[in-house]
Amino acid sequence: MRRVTLTQYLIEQQREHQQIPVNLRLQIEVVARAVKAISVNVGKGAIAGVLGEAGTDNIQGEAQKQLDVVANEILLLSNEWGGHLAAMASEEMPLPYPIPNRYPKGEYLLLFDPLDGSSNIDVNISVGTIFSVLRCPEGAEADENAFLQPGTQQVAAGYALYGPQTLLVLTVGAGVVGFTLDREFGAWVLTNPDMRIPEDTREYAINASNARFWDPAIQRYIDELVAGKEGPRGKDFNMRWVASMVADVHRLLTRGGIFMYPRDKRDPSKPGRLRLMYEANPMSMIVEQAGGAASTGNQRILDVQPEHLHQRVPVVLGSRNEVERVVRYYSEA
Repeated sequence: MRRVTLTQYLIEQQREHQQIPVNLRLQIEVVARAVKAISVNVGKGAIAGVLGEAGTDNIQGEAQKQLDVVANEILLLSNEWGGHLAAMASEEMPLPYPIPNRYPKGEYLLLFDPLDGSSNIDVNISVGTIFSVLRCPEGAEADENAFLQPGTQQVAAGYALYGPQTLLVLTVGAGVVGFTLDREFGAWVLTNPDMRIPEDTREYAINASNARFWDPAIQRYIDELVAGKEGPRGKDFNMRWVASMVADVHRLLTRGGIFMYPRDKRDPSKPGRLRLMYEANPMSMIVEQAGGAASTGNQRILDVQPEHLHQRVPVVLGSRNEVERVVRYYSEA
């Protein structure tokens, strides 16, 4: 079997399929290098003194872990000088990060959640990085308004998973591929050339402790799954929940499933818990490119018009037939 690296894959997409321009290829490679550095820090953990709280809160008012701050800095410093970006935006920062004047500016916008699932860091459970690339509108200032594009405008999206292996899953709009980091050689090697999500599944991921706050449509759906063979679905389902979106989504990309973080009644000011720009949009692009579906329950996620940079939305994504069933229950409710 021919050993294909990330660079080789991207060059083939550029040359043979005219799928991506050269500057987008180079930008993805920069993100991939930053992910290697984050992986090293995650792997060292307490040895590097990066575990525990940072003593600060992010824009959402959530306590930051030290690795949240470290990963954010790595992504900023790795990407600011390459000349491919007009600006960056991070889940950890209130405003977009402009490219310093000493560096050339490019045509793309980079958004990222530097360390998804960081509450799991101290207990050594898989965490990850999620990223998305947009074009900066021609002639526009690279301010917050430039980022407020629906997910359909993404030109690339991906995530890294820091687990027993470090993985990089990527789409440039031509399906979904997965790479494994060869730590000895420092190379990303193509190991999953065509990731597809089965249309049907018997596995679901949801935080069941929030059941009393769910919408009736979600209550109905989960009650049917829990009822198993004796219920209306006539088969048993298994629940899995890591509380790291990257890990939960990677599982369904690998073997099928449905992931749900629906709207609930805990806080009326938050219609959802996950961030549209940093989590829901890139993951929805990946899931759709792998043959799955992604919805808020009432609308395709990629069609949502962002209103502000840190907007939250409900998320239901994964195996197409299960997502469509949840959407139908919302319409009937």
